[in-house]
Amino acid sequence: MQRLNVLYRNFAGSDPTEATLLPLSGSARKYYRMNGAGGVVIGCIGTNYAENKAFLTIDESFRAHGLAAPEVYGVSPDGMAYIQEDLGDGQLFELLGPCIASGRYGEEQMGWLKAVMKVLPSIQFKVGDGLDWGVCFPDREFNARMVNFDINYFKYDFLKFTGLGFDEIKLQDDYDRLCADSLDYEGDTFMYRDFQARNVMIRGGQPCFIDFQGGRRGPVQYDLASFLWNAGTHFSAEMRRELEKVYIDALREFREVDEEEFYERYRLITLVRLLQEFGAYGFRGLVERKQIFLDCIPTALGCIRELTDTPFNRYPYLTEVLRRLCTEWDGSTIMPGLKIEL
Repeated sequence: MQRLNVLYRNFAGSDPTEATLLPLSGSARKYYRMNGAGGVVIGCIGTNYAENKAFLTIDESFRAHGLAAPEVYGVSPDGMAYIQEDLGDGQLFELLGPCIASGRYGEEQMGWLKAVMKVLPSIQFKVGDGLDWGVCFPDREFNARMVNFDINYFKYDFLKFTGLGFDEIKLQDDYDRLCADSLDYEGDTFMYRDFQARNVMIRGGQPCFIDFQGGRRGPVQYDLASFLWNAGTHFSAEMRRELEKVYIDALREFREVDEEEFYERYRLITLVRLLQEFGAYGFRGLVERKQIFLDCIPTALGCIRELTDTPFNRYPYLTEVLRRLCTEWDGSTIMPGLKIEL
């Protein structure tokens, strides 16, 4: 906290009178809401210099292109702490919360979601313009190494915990094809990576963006899949289609869109993203026992069930394993008393 107090003093001319630790989620980074005579700011203490540098550099690119992201007021000499603008308490996920269970969203909520979809292509095409991809953390792009990390996250941090038997060689054969297919994308488009409602703040009715330190060069479909197929918000297929149309209309301002080809790529990248999410639910939920991740597992299984209703012909064994996971496993093999409603 000492570094944050110094930064606040340098920014405001006086010491903070209060600092409240904000709720932790999947990251080890710590965020504090700091208050004092100079106003309210958010202080961050990171755990990795390269990750902090990535955030600070990408934040500069957001703001340079007129995209809503927090202004950074000061950075510690060692680069491990900084203070930034407080965007308020309007986290989109919390604002959507009363509607998530029923899946019925009002005009105001749909307005926020459509605003996010409209601005997403601007983020993807503008943030990467002139960005030094070498600063991205942990790697500069969505490459074979990164894809393999994601899909193996599912295998080692979720699937193996379930006790569901599977042939590792057959699964790896499909993994190899999936990895190669995932890399068929063009252009220097920015992939936010963890683009979800928890990382969007609504201020003055408009979306602002946070926690993009994992951003890198990558396919545009990834962020769309990350947002619309996220188990925490659980949008219906009909609602996803409506929001996808808003996104594609906005995307056409930056490039031509062959919808059949786009949706084919989108479905493939959605599979990769869901495998990554399952790895996170396994590690953060089943290993670290964080309840918000455990709560997502039943809905994530529903997403997998829906996605594999149409088989992935190039990945037949992976499709089979995922279908079995959705029909044969109920959670009891991992945690006594844990019951997953299939």
